[in-house]
Amino acid sequence: MKVTDVKTFVVDCFRTNWVFVKVYTDEGIDGVGEATLEYKEKALLGAVEHIKEYLVGQDPRDIEKHWHAIYRDAYWRGGAVLMSALSAVETALWDILGKSLGVPVYRLLGGKVNEKVRIYVNGWFAGAKEPEEFGEKAKIAVQRGVTAMKWDPFGKNYLEISNAELNKALRCVAAVREAVGDQVDLLIEGHGRFNIPTGIRIAKELEQFKPMFFEEPVPPDNLDALKAVRDKSPVAISAGERLYTRWDYNRMFDLGAADYIQPDISHAGGISELRKIAATAESRYIGFAPHNPSGPVANAATLQLAALCPNFSILEIMYSDVDYRLDVTNENLEYKDGYITIPDKPGLGIEINEEACLAHPYRPHTLRHYTGALTDIRPPESKFYF
Repeated sequence: MKVTDVKTFVVDCFRTNWVFVKVYTDEGIDGVGEATLEYKEKALLGAVEHIKEYLVGQDPRDIEKHWHAIYRDAYWRGGAVLMSALSAVETALWDILGKSLGVPVYRLLGGKVNEKVRIYVNGWFAGAKEPEEFGEKAKIAVQRGVTAMKWDPFGKNYLEISNAELNKALRCVAAVREAVGDQVDLLIEGHGRFNIPTGIRIAKELEQFKPMFFEEPVPPDNLDALKAVRDKSPVAISAGERLYTRWDYNRMFDLGAADYIQPDISHAGGISELRKIAATAESRYIGFAPHNPSGPVANAATLQLAALCPNFSILEIMYSDVDYRLDVTNENLEYKDGYITIPDKPGLGIEINEEACLAHPYRPHTLRHYTGALTDIRPPESKFYF
């Protein structure tokens, strides 16, 4: 079996663009991966083209060999662009291998530990501005069986936050906690916003609401800063969506900077690399809760990991999406009581519809976090999909 082509499909999805990567072979078996790199899609496409130059003509089943060759020969190792491209291609190779053998990817990596995985939803708050609106939307989510939800209540603040703005954020958390009761887990997103003293201050204020964790309280550039917040935080700290490869994670582990780690399968090296990162976390009794707010292919790949990692804690998933999400792939999730069942189809268990992807081409989008448009995450007509 030889690789004959590598193609990218960039699909507008309102807040960003999904980027799917498809690897083709001379035996008619193809594989898909996802490299959705928010707001830097054009840079990503060039990186995939470089990988294509290496991969065409190779046996796609030699996954470990190709990963190391591509990583080594990049010279400028790591980073969001190169690692996202490699992540998607590596995932597509696992998809090809699974399909060629007629088994799901998790079977190739040791089999199931988990039959299903608990989820927390992101995006349930779309359009909400005031604390009361967040509370009402939280009630609707719980009525649909949601048992854990995440959001960023901090408006457009950066590095520091005024008393008035912090009080509004805390009123928002209080409104959601009151709306959903004590049996639903709340996860508070920081989006890497704050400096050390502000991160500590917020963490202490959040304790009263018993959150599952406070995510990315400080920017990702300095793990010592993250450690400083964790040392004084009365609530669990999570981070890692903007770390790449096991080598980046080594320092986080050595520092003890987080209670939950959140590598992203689209950015941190793909399935094998996340498995290695998760195994190191397992040896240190750190929860594995992958970052997963992107598209259906990334979700399918992360579910394969959820099946085989003993320390898999909880999976992020988007609560609703553009109405054509179900057109661009054959995604079919089985959701019940806060859990998604692990699919058993060969490979990743998902296919993209190339024609449907091409019907929704790239559109430029910009970061919303510091503009006051943070909750404009979905179009008004967006549909639930699980």
